[in-house]
Amino acid sequence: MKRHRGRGGGSSGKQAQKGKDGESHRSRFSPNHSFCPAGSTAIITVSEGIKAARLYENLSTAELIEHALRRGEGVLGSDGQLIVDTRPHTGRSPKDKFFVRESSSEKHIDWGETNRGVEPAIFAALWDRVAAYLSEREVYSLDCFVGADERYRLPVRIVTEFAWHSLFARDLFIVPEETPKDFKPEFTVVDAALFAADPQRDGTNSSTFIIVNFKERVVLIGGTKYAGEIKKSVFTVMNYLLPLRDVLPMHSSANAGKDDVAVFFGLSGTGKTTLSADSRRPLIGDDEHGWSDTGVFNFEGGCYAKVIRLSQSAEPEIWEATHRFGSVLENVVYDEKTRKLDLHSEAKTENTRGAYPIEYIPNVVPGSRAGHARTIIMLTADAFGTLPPISKLTKEQAMYHFLSGYTAKVAGTERGITEPQATFSTCFGAPFMVHHPTVYAKLLGKKIDEHNVTCWLVNTGWVGGPYGVGKRVAIGYTRAMVNAAIEGALANVQFEDEPFFGLSIPLSVPGVPSEILNPKNMWSDKAAYDVQAKKLAELFAKNFLRFEAQASESVRAAAIQPRP
Repeated sequence: MKRHRGRGGGSSGKQAQKGKDGESHRSRFSPNHSFCPAGSTAIITVSEGIKAARLYENLSTAELIEHALRRGEGVLGSDGQLIVDTRPHTGRSPKDKFFVRESSSEKHIDWGETNRGVEPAIFAALWDRVAAYLSEREVYSLDCFVGADERYRLPVRIVTEFAWHSLFARDLFIVPEETPKDFKPEFTVVDAALFAADPQRDGTNSSTFIIVNFKERVVLIGGTKYAGEIKKSVFTVMNYLLPLRDVLPMHSSANAGKDDVAVFFGLSGTGKTTLSADSRRPLIGDDEHGWSDTGVFNFEGGCYAKVIRLSQSAEPEIWEATHRFGSVLENVVYDEKTRKLDLHSEAKTENTRGAYPIEYIPNVVPGSRAGHARTIIMLTADAFGTLPPISKLTKEQAMYHFLSGYTAKVAGTERGITEPQATFSTCFGAPFMVHHPTVYAKLLGKKIDEHNVTCWLVNTGWVGGPYGVGKRVAIGYTRAMVNAAIEGALANVQFEDEPFFGLSIPLSVPGVPSEILNPKNMWSDKAAYDVQAKKLAELFAKNFLRFEAQASESVRAAAIQPRP
């Protein structure tokens, strides 16, 4: 195997060590590991465990783009972006994700439909097949870090068969100017995008697989070109490790003022990335954070934004970042001749994405870490048209809505959906939560108590009727409400009680028409509103049944109770 090292990697010019024919790749790849306490490391040397026709280590952005273009992995956009096509997978494959059952993590994982187990022997056999597959191909390796707080920073090695996947990782994770000579990864992601598993032979659900092995400190991915699997696999690892050290991992964006921090929880399509990108408030990060005893810190060194219908006027920072050399655009439609983008087209998918380094955003917090949050915004896009555009939450209500993680799917987003459907994703990120949801909720409640955090539920969805009848809350009004909540402008306004969900609605918000604040006021048919609100309240109550036994008495008391 020939090694080629890019900027930051040095250059040895040596032939890589080769194993004996027939030697188990897995046994040479990694020793056994268990969870490492602060200050210790677990060493994995991918270059010793995976043979490749040629290994490229720590290449620069320009080098990776050259490689991707040479290999036909993508095309160059009119503004220098690398445009790639990940079809048929244009999103994650949650049913193809597994955790290896082993003693060090067995008792911590919340086993079930989301976190499904696989036996070590299945992982070992599949690992050997992937290793043999990669031994005949060019392989790219990137040494990087996850976690802006050095006390909780995880050294990670990303090994891919696509050059553009390595570029994606370079955009998304924290990459040092020079790779430390003593760099020792504590976790390794191996992505063989074009390797298709055989479910009968390999014990997988389909030809796609994402397998997390906490004992071996490895994530093995195959059968999908969608790069989001790399990002979210690393997030999953952090969601497992950090609660064991009393740190809250969060699927959230975050920004900072002069002496405050705001955290935005929300599922895809609720405005988490858009609302945290504020020219007046430096961005900490757009998607994944930790909250430690010293404050909030970004896990990543980049952003991964949805770009469908992205507007230069409404979201100038994100627009500019995705129109620069070095950014990666997934499944965006473009003109074959001019390479200009059509960001409104859903011809390939509604889930078009852009990845870019956080420094492409002009207004960011240096070091991607700040103090403790003073404000928490929980975002939902309610397509039933019944939740208030903004409402204040008690600590217990915040924990309840955190456990619920509600938003809605609307007609047209997925096959078979003809009317709004409630979606509950606990902790606003169920596919990535490894421990039981109440583990994260209790950590959140502890932070709210310790730092006197004000919590709000913000509906960026529909008012005046359900999807198809009502209108979506104007982004300008939502920004005004969020700004008022963060800046304390609602501290002295009057509130009214909302009867179906037990929420407190402000009677006035600067810059927002008061008539939209109470959702019932916007419905012409008040009786129809009552029916719809009752329906959604019942769905909340049904969803909470799975957490009720583990939730505290105070959170159970704050739960939504459907009206008779």
